[in-house]
Amino acid sequence: MERPTKRLSSRTLAFVLAGGRGSRLKQLTDRRVKPAVYFGGKTRIVDFALSNALNSGIRKMAIATQYKAHSLIRHCQRGWSFLRAERNEFLDILPASQRVSEDKWYLGTADAVTQNIDIIDSYGIEYILILAGDHIYKMDYEVMIAEHVDTGADVTVGCLTVPRDEASAFGVMAVDDSLRITSFLEKPADPPGMPGDDTQTLASMGIYVFKWSYLRELLLSDSDLEGSGHDFGGDIIPHIVRNGRAQAHRFSESCVRHRDGAPAYWRDVGTVDAYWQANISLTDFDPDLDLWDTNWPIWTYSELTPPAKFIHDEENRRGHAISSMVAGGCIISGTEIRESLLFTQVHTNSYASLEQTVVLPHVVVGRHARLRKCVVDRGVQIPEGLVAGEDPEADAAFFEVSKGGVTLVTQPMVDAWSAAR
Repeated sequence: MERPTKRLSSRTLAFVLAGGRGSRLKQLTDRRVKPAVYFGGKTRIVDFALSNALNSGIRKMAIATQYKAHSLIRHCQRGWSFLRAERNEFLDILPASQRVSEDKWYLGTADAVTQNIDIIDSYGIEYILILAGDHIYKMDYEVMIAEHVDTGADVTVGCLTVPRDEASAFGVMAVDDSLRITSFLEKPADPPGMPGDDTQTLASMGIYVFKWSYLRELLLSDSDLEGSGHDFGGDIIPHIVRNGRAQAHRFSESCVRHRDGAPAYWRDVGTVDAYWQANISLTDFDPDLDLWDTNWPIWTYSELTPPAKFIHDEENRRGHAISSMVAGGCIISGTEIRESLLFTQVHTNSYASLEQTVVLPHVVVGRHARLRKCVVDRGVQIPEGLVAGEDPEADAAFFEVSKGGVTLVTQPMVDAWSAAR
């Protein structure tokens, strides 16, 4: 009897690119790569790409790392070890390890795949899904993979629909009526419009589907090409647009919405302002990103923590939180918290106040401290009486103040503040 055809997702490898620093996040990436940055109260940024793959039915995953990868590797080992190799499930971590040459690290996004061709060959996969590991979104990749197969494309590119007058910050595509890509432009001054809607443009999400045998040959050719940047967006995709068939896939067709009519949510949290806004937006009454949706969960490493505790009920010394998210292990002792997001094991002390502030794990906030519109890095000890976020000029003497007025607080900054007192 003929065996039933396997799902496309079971024949696909999700290859996550997670090697870039993310320098626009300033000191948040001094000790960790951008995909390892905390997000949403308990997850890391990389968990979204990995969870999308898992929820889409993909059980074969690999993640390429390079810049300061220890916290990312540790997180993946702790949080994603439930995949079972005996069932042909895995998350392989592929650090840049000079496998090709002693002086050659990953030279570009495509080179990160090229240097691991022999490993990918061993997986026995038919399709490869290339993912950026540093965006926040929910997407059913099976829909995109099926579209790739149905159209017979050499590459299918995941695309956002963005206003044309805002598209100059993206790699954008001109397409015909069938969504075949006719040109790929990197951050053009005058982006092309879409067929039927000249006010909108298709922008690349950094998500690509290939048949592995096709991409393999293309990567080998590119590796020997003089002058190539060995990059998907800069070299591989433009080559296919010129010489093959490149197809655009609209994110709106495969995004996962928690209710009918909800917007197609995708965020690049690559700046301090964008990172702060995306986290704080989760405290809204009905946030566009639903972390409570059990039909499409975001998997992560979950620490064993006791429930959050709120103590003291005196005038000006009342532990409470309004329109906020407070993770397990937190102790809110006589502190007023408004429109803020606190990660695990944050301890705050009496007479302190937090407003519109994102606090990463294991932070201690001293008495009488006031934090407004801040991002506080992991493990910071906020001294008694420290005030940040109320006077940008005063903050700038010790802390990092973003263009949007968000104050970033790290331990070395706090130490400098304390030494100047």
